[in-house]
Amino acid sequence: MINSQEIKIGTCIRLDGKIWTCIDFQHVKPGKGNTVMRTKLKNVADGRVLERTFQIGFKLEDVRVERRPYQYLYQDPTGYIFMNQETFEQIPIAKEGIEGVDFMKEGDVVEVVTDTSDGTILSAEMPVKTVLRVTHSEPGIKGDTATNTTKPATLETGVEVRVPLFINEGDLIQVDTRDGSYLQRVKE
Repeated sequence: MINSQEIKIGTCIRLDGKIWTCIDFQHVKPGKGNTVMRTKLKNVADGRVLERTFQIGFKLEDVRVERRPYQYLYQDPTGYIFMNQETFEQIPIAKEGIEGVDFMKEGDVVEVVTDTSDGTILSAEMPVKTVLRVTHSEPGIKGDTATNTTKPATLETGVEVRVPLFINEGDLIQVDTRDGSYLQRVKE
């Protein structure tokens, strides 16, 4: 058990039988009354976000989690198969439990979060930035670089993102896996 004032970003708690992780928190001291803790909690299972306010000193059930690197191997009917980097154990994870799944290719290393009490897998997170190759893109018009115009480009994982006009087929680009935005071109 932890007190509500001990909640920080990344803290996992069990609330109403579900596991939530804190994505934002704020201590609030109103003009009258006691100090409260405003939190934004994200459901680990389905990704829903909940805003919840707790009185200072309120007891919450904390969940001990473990973060380990797992390598993505392949996809089959049971889900996406990952291998533990230390024990070489292979586990399936459903598509819904993986953040940034559209940008994942074979061999990528993701961070898998597990509940230490029973070993259940809570989520898998791609790194924030990843490098992918452009497999299809219309050629840009020469001289049309003065504006921030973008064009669609298909990446090696099959996902389509918006890129600047100077990006061509075969280029390596860095992409933000949270929102699919283009970050920069990468030299080979």
